[in-house]
Amino acid sequence: MCLGGVGGVIIETEAYTLEDPASHSFRGRTARNASMFGAPGDVYVYRSYGLHWCLNIVADEPGSAVLLRAIEPDTGLAEMCARRQTEKLALLCAGPGRLCQALGITGEHNGLSIEALPFQFEASETEAHLLVGPRIGVTRATDIAWRFGRVGSRLLSRNFPKQQA
Repeated sequence: MCLGGVGGVIIETEAYTLEDPASHSFRGRTARNASMFGAPGDVYVYRSYGLHWCLNIVADEPGSAVLLRAIEPDTGLAEMCARRQTEKLALLCAGPGRLCQALGITGEHNGLSIEALPFQFEASETEAHLLVGPRIGVTRATDIAWRFGRVGSRLLSRNFPKQQA
């Protein structure tokens, strides 16, 4: 994925649905979560704890979205490092807030489609083997294993439990 000349390979995500008590859409549509009820491929951007932007891509089911937790940066590294004020690759795009800061994601991206500029997405030519585990930072539905990470990546936001690969 790229955004305005910066980006990389998506390596970690989390899923949320309308029936999921940890989802922003669980209690229904509001002004804040309206984008989660948009077309598949629309972007839902929100602030976490009033500090960090988080980027989600709306899924096929209304009220469902996939949170992008980490990318492996490969395009526009100098610009991302400047935005994040770090040259440490492990701290550049590992975690939803860091990822958004590095990519320059703000609330102005909310409701846009990933199928149009400024976004650029292309499918990987290689099959990704995934780790599966519990989501991070949720207090409800903590038993749902809807966090996915690329096997072997050293740039995940957090390690997965060893028994789940």
